[in-house]
Amino acid sequence: MNEQTMNYFDSENLTKIIYKWRKVMLILAIATLIISYFGTYLIKPKYEANVVLLPCSTNSISKALISLNPAGKEDIMEFGSDEKVEQMLQILSSSEVRDRIIQKFNLMEHYDIDPNSSYPYTKLFNKYKKLITFRKNEYMAVEIEVLDCDPQTAADIANEITNSFDTVINKTQKERAKIGFNIVENEYNNFDKHIKDLEDSLNILRGMGVLEYEKQAEVITDQMSAATAKNNNAGAKILEEKLQVLAKYGGKYVSIRDEIIYDKEKLSDLKLKYQEARMDAERNIPQKFVIEKATKPEKASYPIRWLITILTTLCTLLVSLTIIVIFEKQKS
Repeated sequence: MNEQTMNYFDSENLTKIIYKWRKVMLILAIATLIISYFGTYLIKPKYEANVVLLPCSTNSISKALISLNPAGKEDIMEFGSDEKVEQMLQILSSSEVRDRIIQKFNLMEHYDIDPNSSYPYTKLFNKYKKLITFRKNEYMAVEIEVLDCDPQTAADIANEITNSFDTVINKTQKERAKIGFNIVENEYNNFDKHIKDLEDSLNILRGMGVLEYEKQAEVITDQMSAATAKNNNAGAKILEEKLQVLAKYGGKYVSIRDEIIYDKEKLSDLKLKYQEARMDAERNIPQKFVIEKATKPEKASYPIRWLITILTTLCTLLVSLTIIVIFEKQKS
């Protein structure tokens, strides 16, 4: 700009121009103020419903309630970490939650989108993203904000999104938990059958007279020594036959008995895992704490009439002043 042009934009010259055109600018400001204010009533109002959530620290009901391992036991009442908050935001923003809400509330029709128009789903998804938002607040909680022309629908959508979070995360985890449960159940049943087979073998040996190998061997040996000392050959022979049976099957008896004891300890541990896996596969647990549930808003949050009116008036005055300055410069 040259010096002459700059003179039109200094404060003194602008003050003179504004004073000269004060009536025009005042009329323009009042007209803009009135038109913009009443024009805001042509804008369809939107109501905002809010839900505030906090994630749980654990998703496993078995670890929270029945786990006997102190290191693995988790508190069902504890709030989740920052990582859990980020995971919650990811799930809330997922297409599965979005599609459930779109279908339940028929948002294609609700948002007045023609399904036969060009790219209807792109328009629908953009509208959904614009009117339904998720964010992490300063208190490490997740806020769901829903804008809608109908206040009750806004509250209903916000609360349904809250419910959908549990539905989606439980569905995802249940698919994996059922696979894990089937593996543990199969292992548990096979192990239980193996122990029963061992017990059947042990019962056969008991039927052959092998009851308590160590004690029997000691008692029979003492009895046979006593019978021999008394020249009781018949009794000694019977006892000798029993010792032969013990000698033949005693080792197998001890082996099976000890294996059963060891396997029953393993089966006890496996049974706990079986119970944990079954609980995770069959039971649902809330995945979040609802700090604030959405209620029907009484007052529209959009448009903010006073703000729109003031901004429109200021913009109009600024544009008009620019035009007047250019006009005055050209005149001179």
